[in-house]
Amino acid sequence: MMFEGEPEAWLGIDLGTQSVRALLVTADGTVLGAGTAPLTNHRDGVRHEQDPGEWWEAVCTASRSAMSLPRGRGSIAGLAVCGTSGTVLLTDAQGRPLTRGLMYDDGRAMAEAARVGMQTSWALPKALWLLDAHGPGRVTHQPDVITAKLTGGTVPTDSSHALKTGYDAEHEAWPPQLAHLGAVLPEVVRPGTRLGEVCRAAAEATGIPAGTPVVAGMTDGCAAQIASGALRHGAWNSVLGTTLVLKGASARPVRDDAGVVYNHRAPDGSWLPGGASSVGAGALPAGADPAELDKEAAAYEPSGVLTYPLASSGGERFPFFAPEATAFTLGTPASEADGWAAVLQGVAFTERLCLDYLHHLGAPIDGPLTFTGGAARSAYWNQLRADILGRPARVPEQIEPALGMAVLAAYGTGTGGRALSEVADRMVRIRTVLEPRASHTARFTEPYARLVDELETRGWLPTPLATHTRNRLNQDTIDS
Repeated sequence: MMFEGEPEAWLGIDLGTQSVRALLVTADGTVLGAGTAPLTNHRDGVRHEQDPGEWWEAVCTASRSAMSLPRGRGSIAGLAVCGTSGTVLLTDAQGRPLTRGLMYDDGRAMAEAARVGMQTSWALPKALWLLDAHGPGRVTHQPDVITAKLTGGTVPTDSSHALKTGYDAEHEAWPPQLAHLGAVLPEVVRPGTRLGEVCRAAAEATGIPAGTPVVAGMTDGCAAQIASGALRHGAWNSVLGTTLVLKGASARPVRDDAGVVYNHRAPDGSWLPGGASSVGAGALPAGADPAELDKEAAAYEPSGVLTYPLASSGGERFPFFAPEATAFTLGTPASEADGWAAVLQGVAFTERLCLDYLHHLGAPIDGPLTFTGGAARSAYWNQLRADILGRPARVPEQIEPALGMAVLAAYGTGTGGRALSEVADRMVRIRTVLEPRASHTARFTEPYARLVDELETRGWLPTPLATHTRNRLNQDTIDS
């Protein structure tokens, strides 16, 4: 629904762990409105749940805030919703929740994960646990609850969220080994597919005009990738928040027998390979002053200690799979700033090792690299990462997954036949381009090599990858 003289805009909705975020964005990337609403997390040991009813209430609040500016009202040409990858629940035939949502890091489905050969962070083990614990129901992903409420009826899920429920994205079908689940599994469509329109009841609750097209979304990681503009083959987006996620673009799936790297199907049928590490900003000490410690950390390049900064106790997932892996620090920091520097550098070393692993698998990694996620707000850490990686990096103005959903909504509602990458080129604004400083890159060669040795010695990093990494490091040294 449009009013005369108003700019055409699209609404992106991001269902995060801590909050729901909504952004109303025009075709040139101008943000007309933004809204947010907090979410409550219910944690108890390995249990982590959220109330699906609260998801909807938060969407209503965030959407109304995004629509509150006069120029934002009635201007929405479409919307899309992303959610946390691996979050799942059961609903009835009308799409009404029967259970709470089991979040991506809920750890109760260990037996089911072992049975199907998946990590507990994936959705299928949790779905099987729910079916066993709570009885019949329809397996539903987090955004499907919202799109069903928006359209007033059950809707298909998107293949991006279905991936971790065992969906075969290459053949675009549920695999034969899941045939016994039958109607329990939802219909699946590609991201960007039109699901329906906002119904009157939803319009009254959210402030989104009735009749607004609702487009199938993607996971939050893919949404962040779209928001980064990293959609042309060989481009990568490094999302650094509590943990680290790398997602790229490729003409073909990246094959990985170890199952560390997985492949989402892009709306145009190409591929978005990626992996999620357990290191990240979550390993930084709570209560510290990041701005002040960033300034002081510059005196410790490299740090006097070597840290592998896992942000959780669940082992490592990428660049290697080692459920038994734990965080470690070799040496004693000379000061609080030295310890802070060690974590920043340890995350960047892991990021470099992730890129080395992707190169080892034959993935295209020669395109532009973009930094997004909450940690991309740190100018010091951004430059440090570019220095340790030894390659340029871009930082967009907006680092919100909600922006990625606005871009996908614009693509899915028809943009004159333009590819998703072309739509993103118009809507994503790059704020900063970082160039690596060769003298700084050289400082980190020895500690990076030492970390690779330590990870291999502990039996977590496979020797073929360690060897490949050393060969690349030696070649870089020769070339420099």
